[in-house]
Amino acid sequence: MPDLTLAQASTIVDAALAKAKSLGLKPLTVVVLDAGGVYKALKKEDGMSLMRPDIAFGKAWGALGVGVGSRAIAKMAEARPMFVTALMGTAEGRIVPVPGGVLIRDASGAIIGAVGVTGDTSDNDEVCAIAGIEAAGLKADPGEG
Repeated sequence: MPDLTLAQASTIVDAALAKAKSLGLKPLTVVVLDAGGVYKALKKEDGMSLMRPDIAFGKAWGALGVGVGSRAIAKMAEARPMFVTALMGTAEGRIVPVPGGVLIRDASGAIIGAVGVTGDTSDNDEVCAIAGIEAAGLKADPGEG
């Protein structure tokens, strides 16, 4: 399985931020994690609050940990709140169950990382994450299915 490269991660971050700018969104923080949940890239725009990198990490890490985009985790939280509460405890609070955490898949469909975006609405965060992943020539999986 090919690894997510630094060049791809950099493209994802920069393209996500460019998408936000083109849409006139609030400043964002974008985190890219490799398949093992380790930071590959992080940018925090000026004016972001202290916890934004942790929130972006939690969106991406949760997607990797559960194996679905954070939109699906948000739906789980509505449908099965006790399960997600237990999941959050097991994950020691590292999961942020709202849209904006998107799995990165390679051409074969294998998960090679995840992106977490925060700063605007969760839906807009997700739009920017998807744009970044697609700009790197990879497949975005936000957890819609």
